[in-house]
Amino acid sequence: MLLEQLRGYLSEMNISATEQQQSQLVGFVEMLNKWNKAYNLTSVRDPKQMLVRHVMDSLAVSPYLDGKHFIDVGTGPGLPGIPLAILNPDKEFVLLDSLGKRIRFQKQVKFELKIDNISSVESRVEAYQPEQKFDGVLSRAFASVEDMLTWCHHLPAQDGCFYALKGQLSEQEMQNIPAGFTVAETIVLKVPTLDEQRHLLKITQ
Repeated sequence: MLLEQLRGYLSEMNISATEQQQSQLVGFVEMLNKWNKAYNLTSVRDPKQMLVRHVMDSLAVSPYLDGKHFIDVGTGPGLPGIPLAILNPDKEFVLLDSLGKRIRFQKQVKFELKIDNISSVESRVEAYQPEQKFDGVLSRAFASVEDMLTWCHHLPAQDGCFYALKGQLSEQEMQNIPAGFTVAETIVLKVPTLDEQRHLLKITQ
């Protein structure tokens, strides 16, 4: 059932995924649903809703990613990093979160679903000093854009980019973007069956 839904959504979004990728994406939803009962990783309880609100919502960003080396800040159970990693095996994703139970879940997902291009780091973002800077810094439902840029300014490479996944855009939030940062692109995202607004901000410094 989930697999059929996933195929319908992928086709609606013009995203191609191999059989293996499809089964990994469904496997991720099933694991999230199972672990959620004990660990409370997401407020979404229904697997069909997880597929839309977490997996498809994450995958909507995939066509806009430039580069090879990404960090997903405040990733929670691995969103959007894990769905994006499944769909983009040629890119590397670091999943950063400060809560141990979320990191344990991510590592179990990596092991069970055999996802080779993710690594999990348990740390607060301001304390994390990577050896290699990133082509892209992703964040979804993590903080205001202002906070994201303030806390994550040390993470992108020289020509790297911030990708902020937002719902509705508030005028106030856009005006509070710190000096030295430029909104290079505002992209309206469409997620199947979701009536709420979704936006991707690409920000450079």
